[in-house]
Amino acid sequence: MADHDMLDNDEPLLVANSLSKSYGRIAACRDVSFSLYPGEVLAIVGESGSGKSTLLQMLSGQLAPSAGQVSYRMRDGITRDLTTLGEAERRFLFRTDWGYVHQDPAQGLRMAVSAGANVGERLMAVGWNHYGRIRDTASDWLTRVEIDTARIDDAPRTYSGGMRQRLQIARNLVTEPRLVFMDEPTGGLDVSVQARLLDLLRSLVAELNLAVVIVTHDLAVARLLSHRVMVMKGGRLIETGLTDQVLDDPREPYTQLLVSSILPP
Repeated sequence: MADHDMLDNDEPLLVANSLSKSYGRIAACRDVSFSLYPGEVLAIVGESGSGKSTLLQMLSGQLAPSAGQVSYRMRDGITRDLTTLGEAERRFLFRTDWGYVHQDPAQGLRMAVSAGANVGERLMAVGWNHYGRIRDTASDWLTRVEIDTARIDDAPRTYSGGMRQRLQIARNLVTEPRLVFMDEPTGGLDVSVQARLLDLLRSLVAELNLAVVIVTHDLAVARLLSHRVMVMKGGRLIETGLTDQVLDDPREPYTQLLVSSILPP
């Protein structure tokens, strides 16, 4: 079993090969390639308009690339090209193996149903049908993301912004996905709320051995959460490496500007 686990971690989970996306003559993303391994956290950083959100949408199968491909290693060990997956297969991936944390929690939650139902729905989608067990697990996850279980029957529209984001994280992680995509997960939150959320994310990612692709313009987020950083500018990947290495000793002039905070987010 140990040998199988080692082999599992030696093989990439997600592979991007020469990904490009164009809108007419405008190239939003150009020739991006990389591999992501199990348990690895990759931060994609850059200014607004750098192509990082377009790249995230292609990686998560929400946007078809103009060229190149994204491959994902399924639980059976077979690597599949995402463009060959049918809609039902892609939906199943998002219910089981993948999570997606939106910048705006309202996009990732059902705002009118209870917090418990928001978490429990994910379990029901993968075949859980015992109400008591579903509620107990939802309650456990609310505790793990630091939400008072007395609020389990309240709808997220009654929650603060920070609580909504923590609930969205619980909804995503309850099915124990292997890969989570995060789009500016701390955007729109004030600084003290951000710090608490980042601390929570860091401990859950380590505890669950999650692979994560996180898009952020905030280098502090990248430094705290990621093992590796990719810097994007004008749709191109211009620098990549271990997080501390890139942020402490950037090679590219653009990255040097980003690190010295001369460029706006």
